[in-house]
Formats: sequence, C-alpha cells, structure tokens
Amino acid sequence: MTTTIWIIVATLAVLLLALSLKVVKQYEQGVLFRLGRVIGVKKAGLTAIIPFVDVLHRVSLRIITMPIQSQGIITRDNVSVDVSAVAYYRVTDAVKSVVAIENVEAAINQIAQTTLRKVVGQHTLDETLSETDRINLNIREILDVATEEWGVAVTLVELKDIQLPESMKRAMARQAEAEREKRAKIIAAEGEALAADALGTAADIMMAHPLALQLRNLQSLVELGVDKNSTVVFPAPLMSTIGELGSFLARENAAAAATPPNVTATPASDQSLPAQPAPNGKAALAEATT
Repeated sequence: MTTTIWIIVATLAVLLLALSLKVVKQYEQGVLFRLGRVIGVKKAGLTAIIPFVDVLHRVSLRIITMPIQSQGIITRDNVSVDVSAVAYYRVTDAVKSVVAIENVEAAINQIAQTTLRKVVGQHTLDETLSETDRINLNIREILDVATEEWGVAVTLVELKDIQLPESMKRAMARQAEAEREKRAKIIAAEGEALAADALGTAADIMMAHPLALQLRNLQSLVELGVDKNSTVVFPAPLMSTIGELGSFLARENAAAAATPPNVTATPASDQSLPAQPAPNGKAALAEATT
C-alpha cells in the first residue's frame, strides 16, 4: 500500500513538473497570463509557470508569408482585371498581437484583400502594369498603418499575377505590334539619313580626288572576283560621261557654225564636163616631185 502511494505521489510530481516547465524557442516569445491577466513576456529558453494558474501563449517572431487570393478589380479606366498578390509580415509586439486582436493572420488577410482592391481600382490599366512598384509601396504603407495597433509590421507586398481579358490581350498585342513597326520604320529612316549623309561626304571626297573613284572601282572588281563570277561589270561615272558628251557636241556645233561653207560657183560651160576623179596620194606625190 505504501509503495502504491509513493508511486502515485511520484507520478503526480512528475506531471506537475512537466506542466510547470515550458520551453520557448529562439524565434518565439511567450506571453504569460496568470488568472487571465498578462504579467509579462518570457524570452527564449526554459520557463517555469504555475500549473492550472498560468497560461503561456507562444508567439512566433519570424516573417510570415501570406498569399492574397485573386481579386476581381475594375480599374479607373473601366477594365476588369484579376489581381493576386503576396504579403510578408512579422510580429513586433507579442502582447498586442495576442491581446489586441483575436486572429492576426485572418485579420491581415482580409484587410490586405480590401486594400488591394482599393489601391488597384484607383489606377488605370497601364499604370497597374507599368507602375507595380508604386502600387506595392502604397499597399504596404496602408497595411502597415492599419496593423501597427496589432503589434504587426508589414515588411513587403508584391503583386504576383495580373489576369487580363482575352479581348484586352489581343488589343494590347496589336498595339505592341504597331509600336514595333513604328520604331522599325523610324530606325530605317534614320539609317537612310545617315547613309545619305555618308554618301554625300564620300562624293565630295571623290570630287576632290578623282583617283579615289578609280580605286573604289578596283575594289568593287576585287569583291566581284571573290565569287568567281563569269560576268564582270565595270562601273562608270555616268553623269560625268553624259556631261562630257554634251560638251563635245557643243564644241562641234560651235566649230561648224564658225567655218563658212566651201562652195564655189561652177561655169555653165563646165557643167557638161564629166567630173575627174581626184588623184590618189601616190599620184599627187609623184606629180609634185616632177
């Protein structure tokens, strides 16, 4: 009987010791309640409490990742989009996170959804797509102010996915294609302008140095000869050739106008005589010698 009593007493002592000793991990803080009142915060390590009188509520101080489910939002320019995000927060005051609010995670999730709809709805679609950093900062600032009383700090909010209607996707694709074509045409025009400027400079140099054109022609022949072509094209300065031809014709016309026509009157008595053939060169030379 005595042995049984000692066994029962030892069992109760071990049970009371197990109930009175609590371990708080390094990333946690323990909020100690005694008879329903907060009496302090326990740091990491082994903590002793009074069983059935004290209650130790552990609070994690690590950063918690909370996904914000997709929200159907109408932007300021009346475009319906589905936006999802992710928020990161951590507890900065363990007592407030336990006493001020019942469920911190559920509360932050709900207020994050409403804030996401509110902030994105104030922007146009183009702003939502291009200014995500500013939208993320606005959402984080609003959440940080709202959760400060709960002992929670929101460290980061990021828009994760933006779903657009199919018609809007097609319109944006056409817009992007037109923008690329515009830029391609502008780049091609700028290239033509630069090429024309370079050709003008090269033409001025060749006018000052005529041999440069011949050297360029020879270089063209060398480039044609690399492919072993059977046909060789000799480039010629067409405009200068036409100019020289025009100058030649003008000189000929001027010379013809300055020289009088060599026409002599023939007597009527001599018109019946047959024309004598002109002596050739050898006969004329022999006659002159005689």
